[in-house]
Amino acid sequence: MKVDGNQFRQRRFAAFLALADRVATPGKPLRILDIGGTRSYWEALGPLWQGRDWDITLVNLGDTASDDGIYHIRPGNACAMPEYADNAFDLVHSNSVIEHVGLWPQMADMAREVRRLAPHYYLQTPNLWFPVEPHYRTLFFALYPQATRAKMLMRKRRGFRGPYADFAAAMADVETVNLLDARGLTTLFPDGKLIRETFFGLTKSLTVIR
Repeated sequence: MKVDGNQFRQRRFAAFLALADRVATPGKPLRILDIGGTRSYWEALGPLWQGRDWDITLVNLGDTASDDGIYHIRPGNACAMPEYADNAFDLVHSNSVIEHVGLWPQMADMAREVRRLAPHYYLQTPNLWFPVEPHYRTLFFALYPQATRAKMLMRKRRGFRGPYADFAAAMADVETVNLLDARGLTTLFPDGKLIRETFFGLTKSLTVIR
């Protein structure tokens, strides 16, 4: 079985793995909550963590509840998970999700849930100031006003999105991505340690760990 070929993802996962190993309790499965993640993500990285005693709950909007071995698929909203008690898990993991939950109030709601649901967390998000926007694969795309981004998305396909025939559809798309910078992320997670992932000296993504 091959390891996921994304080198950035592998490096990020190494930081997560170090945290997981540090907080694990011998003789007990590590209860991991992955907000917005997929089983395929964990299986692709399986060779890096195989042999560890983990129990992984995956929460996504619209999912159907199911259980298969260590994986527990559950429907849920990243911004409000009252179905889980405080510290119901040992470790929360979230990879490139918080930028999709909405504007600042929704991001703050998600941050509160992440911090509430486990004593430890690992959350990663792309950096607003990195020149290439990762969803649209366009230079400085995130820095343009929303209306300008929508017009750009109407002209041609950008990354994984578009093109759109009408302005309303393009606006709806660009509003699904709201990137954070380091100040925003550390404001949302004041008790987390900030890690910067760099590419040729520029910060590509940001991670907070507690």
